[in-house]
Amino acid sequence: MSDAEYSNPIELEITEPHSFSEQAAAALVISGALVAVADRRVSPVERDEVIRFIRERGLAPHTSDDRLSSMFDELAERLEEPDFANVVIETLRPVSDLPLSSHLIELSERVAAADEDVHPHEVQAIKLLRLLTLVLPRAKPVGPAAAAKARA
Repeated sequence: MSDAEYSNPIELEITEPHSFSEQAAAALVISGALVAVADRRVSPVERDEVIRFIRERGLAPHTSDDRLSSMFDELAERLEEPDFANVVIETLRPVSDLPLSSHLIELSERVAAADEDVHPHEVQAIKLLRLLTLVLPRAKPVGPAAAAKARA
């Protein structure tokens, strides 16, 4: 493959089903992690709720529980940094064309309630997530069909 094909790693990953599944799992996990860090107390029960939700709905069948758990911990840590909004946007953008919005919101609401204390900052995080799912630019299709359509 040429260097040009590696110039946008997100587009390259989207063409691979396993990577696409991983990106969908990351989008789900970040919606839970965003709410979990909002009250400044990330509880193991919140991480467990993210994994339980994903498993109950069969949303990331190719991603192990251990991978989801480590993904949650990594993303929760990144969300404590000043550029947290960019982390959320860049994690959600590759899967913005998938019908995940309702799952993202429901998951975030379940995480907020998981520790039996819905903090006002968690409510704000859910509102932010709702807004992002409405306004995020749609992912551009990648692959031979998209290239042919772009040339037409």
